[in-house]
Amino acid sequence: MKQKPYCGVLIIPTGIGASIGGYAGDALPVAKAMAQICDRLVTHPNVMNGASLYWQCQNIDYVEGYGLDKFAAGEWGLESVTQNKIGLILDKAIETELRYRHLQATDGVRTTLGINVNNYIITDAPLHVELRIAESGASWGTIGNPDSLLRAAQKLIDDGMNALAVVARFPDDTDSQALQDYRHGSGVDALAGAEAVISHLIVREFQIPCAHAPALSPLPLDINISPRSAAEELGHTFLPCVLVGLSKAPQFTLNKNYHSLWAKDIDTLVIPANACGGSAMLSFSSLNTQIIAVEDNQTLLNINPELLGIKVITVKSYLEALGVIVAHRAGVRYDALNLEVKYLRLNKV
Repeated sequence: MKQKPYCGVLIIPTGIGASIGGYAGDALPVAKAMAQICDRLVTHPNVMNGASLYWQCQNIDYVEGYGLDKFAAGEWGLESVTQNKIGLILDKAIETELRYRHLQATDGVRTTLGINVNNYIITDAPLHVELRIAESGASWGTIGNPDSLLRAAQKLIDDGMNALAVVARFPDDTDSQALQDYRHGSGVDALAGAEAVISHLIVREFQIPCAHAPALSPLPLDINISPRSAAEELGHTFLPCVLVGLSKAPQFTLNKNYHSLWAKDIDTLVIPANACGGSAMLSFSSLNTQIIAVEDNQTLLNINPELLGIKVITVKSYLEALGVIVAHRAGVRYDALNLEVKYLRLNKV
């Protein structure tokens, strides 16, 4: 009898200062390795986006965070596509030169990689993005003109686009300590929370794939940039990875057929050990999904599975998590690979 495909989910929440996955694509090696032992891996832009660097795997589903929450709750399924028609939304607040930089990057992706970006639109009003930092230290943000964003999205969808990339003008804050900390490999990505707000809004409203890239003025050279942030130093735009991710991002569906993937099909979930309070994780905890919590990936949060009464397998590193997944897929108790195996105590009748 043919075995069912082995499906995994990798979640590293955005904007919470994750030591792995809190920077410019530094969780990509984890996703690449996990995709080698899963038939299908579902993850989200925060894991896959690496600014001018990217890595597309045929068996990795690029799913925006709000859509991932709906998927985990069993409300939406994921349906694989051969190719999406991507529409590009540019914030009216982007200066002319910076706008052309993004259009040139888009043309480069269309020509060099063959990505199907069909059309672009400029919003009818500046989006007015503002950045915020919560008391916990996590980043978030607001959009002053969300209706302008939604009108632009609707026009592209009416024109036949079924995936949307958004580039909003973000505030330049070149002298902030938060930016300096991030560039040197510590602290929080101050942009990430606001980016999530933008993509969540479109996915919630239109139920299509979406991801965001911020437009910023180029930063001055700093020869001490952390390797974890260095991918963002390579060009004038972070857009290429977003377009690559959206090119084959699965469509959301309500049709339960053999083509679609649903939460009940997920065999394993991997998440940072102290960031276990997210909607998707809580949904998977009610299913027959093996949950692996990684201690090494520290975040600003302090939401441990024990506090929530959720049963997980706690491991030290992502390398150890990969071993647990291999054992699970093989139908082997992971603790049977340890030197000490606990006795099974049977009650005698």
